[in-house]
Parts: sequence; C-alpha cells; structure tokens
Amino acid sequence: MQTKNKIIFLVIFITFSMFVLLIVNLIYNFRDYGVKNIDDKAHVLAKTIEHSLTSQMVTGVIENRELFLSQLEDLPNIDKIWLSRGKDVVDMFGIGFNNEIARDEIDKEVLKTGKLKRVISENVFSKSHYRITIPYNATSHGKINCMQCHTNAKEGDTLGAITITMSIDDSKEVGITTVAHTAVIALVLMIIIIFLINMLISPFLNVFDEIKKVMRKAQDGDYSQRVDNPEGKESKDVASWINSLLEKLENSLDAMDSKISVFLTENSKDEKDHLINVKNTVDRLSDVYKFRKTIEYDDTLEEVYSRLAQVFKEKLGLTNFNFFESDTIHNKITAVYVEKELYCDILEKGCRADRTNTVIDSTQFKNVCTICSKCNDINYFCIPYSISNEVDLVVSIYTQTEEETKRVRELIPYIKDYIDTAKTVIVSKKLMNILELNARTDPLTGLYNRKYLEDSISKIVAQANRANIPYGILMVDIDLFKKVNDTYGHDVGDNAIKIVAETLNENCRESDIVIRYGGEEFIVLLYNCDKDSVNELAHKIKEAFALKKIPAGNTTISKTMSIGTSMFPYDSDNVKDCIKYADLALYEAKETGRNKVIAFNKELLQK
Repeated sequence: MQTKNKIIFLVIFITFSMFVLLIVNLIYNFRDYGVKNIDDKAHVLAKTIEHSLTSQMVTGVIENRELFLSQLEDLPNIDKIWLSRGKDVVDMFGIGFNNEIARDEIDKEVLKTGKLKRVISENVFSKSHYRITIPYNATSHGKINCMQCHTNAKEGDTLGAITITMSIDDSKEVGITTVAHTAVIALVLMIIIIFLINMLISPFLNVFDEIKKVMRKAQDGDYSQRVDNPEGKESKDVASWINSLLEKLENSLDAMDSKISVFLTENSKDEKDHLINVKNTVDRLSDVYKFRKTIEYDDTLEEVYSRLAQVFKEKLGLTNFNFFESDTIHNKITAVYVEKELYCDILEKGCRADRTNTVIDSTQFKNVCTICSKCNDINYFCIPYSISNEVDLVVSIYTQTEEETKRVRELIPYIKDYIDTAKTVIVSKKLMNILELNARTDPLTGLYNRKYLEDSISKIVAQANRANIPYGILMVDIDLFKKVNDTYGHDVGDNAIKIVAETLNENCRESDIVIRYGGEEFIVLLYNCDKDSVNELAHKIKEAFALKKIPAGNTTISKTMSIGTSMFPYDSDNVKDCIKYADLALYEAKETGRNKVIAFNKELLQK
C-alpha cells in the first residue's frame, strides 16, 4: 500500500472515530438532559401534589383529591398519577379511594425504604416511558406539622408515595432529530476535511513514495533511479535536490570505482553496489599500502618474505604455503620461505608452474605435477609471478579439501596485489644484495675481498672472544708471480690466481673464510683450529697447488706458493696483529727459499 493511501486511510479512520465519539457523546448528553428535565418536572409536580393534598386536608376538602389528580393527568405527556398510602395512614384513615395502597413492588419498596425510585423504559422504535415514585415522609419542621394530623406517625416515617408515569417520546424525537442533523453536518465536514488533506498532502506523499522507490533501488546498489513527476513547487524543489545528489553520487562512485581499482588486481566477486565496491577497494588499497610501507624499511629479503607470509596467514587465512625464487638466468630454484615442509622436488627437478607460466591446480587435474611426491593426500595450488627479467616467484599453497582450494582460487587477486606491491622492494633488495656482494667479493675469483675482511673483522673477533674460539691465519702468495705475468701475460697470471682460489676452496671447510687480499696474496681464516692443524692444512694446500696445471696458451705451467701462518689469540689478542704476523712469516718463507710454510714466532719480530 502506498504511503498516500495509508495516510488517507488513517485520516478517514481518525475522522470517523471522532465522528462516532461525537455522536455517542451527543446521544448521551441529550438523553441525560432529557431525563434530568423530566426528573425536575416530576419533582415539581410531586411537590405541587403534596402541597395541594396538605391544603385540602387542612381545609377539609380532601375528598376532592380524585378530581384533582385526574385533572393533572390531562397535562401534556402525563400518563398516570396515583397515591399509595403508608401503613400509618392506612391504620388511621383507611385505604382511601380506589385502594390507595401500594400497587406493585416499586411502591412497596419506596414505602418501606422512604427513598425515591425512578424507572426508565426506553425503546428506539416504540414508545418510551418514565416512572418516578416519590415518598412523603413525616416531618414536624416547616410551615406544616405533619404530626398534628398523623398523630400515630413519628418523625421520618413514610406517610405515602406519589407515582407519576410520563411519556418521553417528544424528548426522544427531539434528540434523534438533533443527532441526525449533527451527524449529517459532521459527515459533510469529515468529507471536506479528507478532501482538503488529500489535496494538500498528495504532492508531498507522491514525492515521498518516489523517494522511497529510489532509495529501495539505491539500497540494492542501483543509483540510476530518479524522483519522477513531482507536483507543486515544494515537491519539485525536493525532487530536484535529491536527483542532483543522486547524480553526483552515481558519477563520483563510478569514477572512484574505475580509477581506484586500476591499482589493484581485478576482483571477479565485485558487488553490485558501487559504494560497497569503493569501500572494499579502499580497504584493499589501505592494507596493501601499509604492507608496502612496512617492507620498505625491512633490512633483508628474508624479512620481506616473512612479512609476506604473515599477510598470507593473518589477512588471507592461509595455513600451509611455501615461497620459491626461480633464477631464470641460471635455471636455479631456491626455497625462500617454508611454512611447514617441502612437498615436492622443486629444488632439483624444477617447477611446472614456473616453466609453463600457468597456475597449477591439482583439483582441476589429479597429479598434474609429477614432481610433487608428497601430494597424494593434499591439494596443491602453485601460482607463478614474474618479479623481474631474472627472477620469478612461485607461491605454492596446500589445502585439504576442494572447497578450501576454491577459496584459494578466489584469493588470487588479493595474493597478486601483495606480490605486485612487493615486486619493487624484492628487486631493490636483490640489487642491493648484488651491489653489496660485488663490493665485498673479488670478481676474478669469486672470493671475499679485502673490504669484506675490514668490514667483518670486528664481528669475527667478537664471536671468537665470546665463544673462546681460536682462529688459524694463513697468508698465501704465489712464488715468482711477476715472472708469470711478464713471460706469459696477464691472462695466464689471472689463470694462476683462479687456480689458487680453486685450491683454497677445495681444501678449506665451509666454516673457514677465504679472502683474496690483493694481487697474488690470499688470506685464509681457519675456524676453531689448533697450531698443528693449521700447519698440516697449509702444507696440504701448498702441495695441492704445486700439482695444479695452469693453462698458458697451448701449454700448461706449474707454480709453487709460500705460506705464512699465525694463531689468534695465541700470537696476539688482536686479529690485525695476527694478520701482520702471518705476513711476516710469509716474508720469511719467501726470503728463505720459497715453496714452504713458515709459522710465526717471536724471533721474526727481531729481523
């Protein structure tokens, strides 16, 4: 039902209710007024009869009372009048004319109680009557002393009663006529009021219904509806304001939705309501922006991947996933984050998702990836992302049910948002790592360089002192290296240096640190070694190098090396001093014939 019809119905109901109440009140008041009027008339008549009978008794003409009463009955609307004698009067004077005793129960009740009694017989479509029975009680007060004539009566005794019956049809007819006229007038007024209200509020109610229709559409996400066909100036103004507001809202939402969404991956589950889409997009942008600002200040690439994993768990609700980096230049894959365990042989056999650059979904084709050896009881979802020309990132997500995999499929746009955001940070961190590595490594041999030693020496010393770990120090140099450069050229010299690096790597442990100190000199820091072990390893390296063949054009050559050793912290509690001592020992080896290992001793300081 339209609002207009509801209000008109309400107005009719209220007006009709007021009309009914008015008529009921009018009928009640007319009846009450008519009864009171007749009641007053009856009392006046009863009092007149009382005084007349008293006068007749005093003057001795009481026998004429019958004529007097019959004459009163000729008055308009008077039906009957009769007297009823009380017991004291009957005992003293008899029953009187026409048995002036109680005729019915009402007379008896009044004579007994001495209280007035009235009875109204009302009928809408037939005659209506009013009866009143008024007692005459004995009194010695006033102008007439009842006790003078009624000597057997006491004060307050009921001497008799007068009963008067009257017709109230005239009063009823007047009341009905008045009520009918009033009803007609009220009905006409009600119709006029309803007409005026309808005429005055119809334009506003029509606009209200239109607004309600427009708002219902807007609630469903459709802001294209407008308020149509307004009537009246005020309604047209309201409609114009609302239409203008809706136009601005629709255009703004469309523009915001289209412009903001370009910063994010398209979401296939867009809502119909542009306002909700804009809110969701802004929320996504806010989350992605906060993620980006956070990872920009992370120190290492490992922190970035850990932060991305935190987003996967807290924002996306994923519980089992791994991240892999694919080096497209060297065809090498590295696990950069493992949440629980590795399910496939991706590190050794490569990745199908990365190779084909497509999403791999095991729910679409069972065992689609043959290298996933532990995936029989789980579903896997592998998504490749290109980070740069040299690096791809593969996100592997593992689920227990197809429904969970379906949810992961719906999360792909959100995952891509965070990956895209992290791309530049990952690339910049990798470039920084490369620059740092280049700054700290020797490009010819791939070994750490002197700068690395200078930057790391304090950390190495602190670790050694804290754990009470000794280091053996080797200072290595190729014998007569300048002659190689002069005779065969610098290319062969570079080959010789590479062979030294190769020999050192082959004979040292992963915990040892091999450094190209400069030119043909190398330093090796041997972790947790005693003096004998250092001496033994030095000879092993020297002998291994002597057996190496160095390419020199169409032939090969062999060279020897000299090695000086020292021990930290036994020779000195200063690592730099120990490096100098190893250099002194090397110098001694060179001066005393080359191709030998010399350990530092205090006597070398005297030379």
